[in-house]
Amino acid sequence: MNTKKIYLTRHGQTDFNKKGIVQGSGIDSDLNELGRAQARAFHEYYKDIPFDKLYVSALKRTHQSMAGFTESGLDSEQLTDLNEISWGEREGVPVDEVANAFYKDMIDRWRAGETDHRIDGGESPVEVAVRMQKALDHILSKTGESTVLICMHGRAMRVMLSVMLNYPLKAMDVFEHSNLCLYELNYTGSFFSVERFNDTNHLTYAGL
Repeated sequence: MNTKKIYLTRHGQTDFNKKGIVQGSGIDSDLNELGRAQARAFHEYYKDIPFDKLYVSALKRTHQSMAGFTESGLDSEQLTDLNEISWGEREGVPVDEVANAFYKDMIDRWRAGETDHRIDGGESPVEVAVRMQKALDHILSKTGESTVLICMHGRAMRVMLSVMLNYPLKAMDVFEHSNLCLYELNYTGSFFSVERFNDTNHLTYAGL
């Protein structure tokens, strides 16, 4: 039985996060000063965990968030399927009253079960779930990787957790997250269980 311990985290803060502007998969932003401090704190707290493998998305904010691990020699693999949801024509749009109303309407529709709804040029949660399942299948298929670290993105993480835990996509917002938070999951070979949920003790410990 191919059991695994999975540490799942979101990337550190970017200026887009700070300003409340959605980035999506089309904006390849850098961590800001706080994000880099969060990355250092995460590495310092978890550096002694015997990770067998690190998986990151194709976006550099995940690479920068996990730099401490890769610089220490942890084997890593980039999976484009771990990228954030595409927000299409809304990516990088400044936050205003119209934008807020747009996102609220879209998320309300998702919560009502319209998870095949997408922004023009973007992806629906159903489409994201397909590639989350593909990424998860790839990770779970790897033998010799009993303890795995995954760094990805907020909305995509909600979808990934829904896939892992067999939650309906309309309920994905139950999975709260913040920059460099941690979900710790156990995989028995047939199902997942959550040991830690949106844990930020490592950031609190560092005074962040």
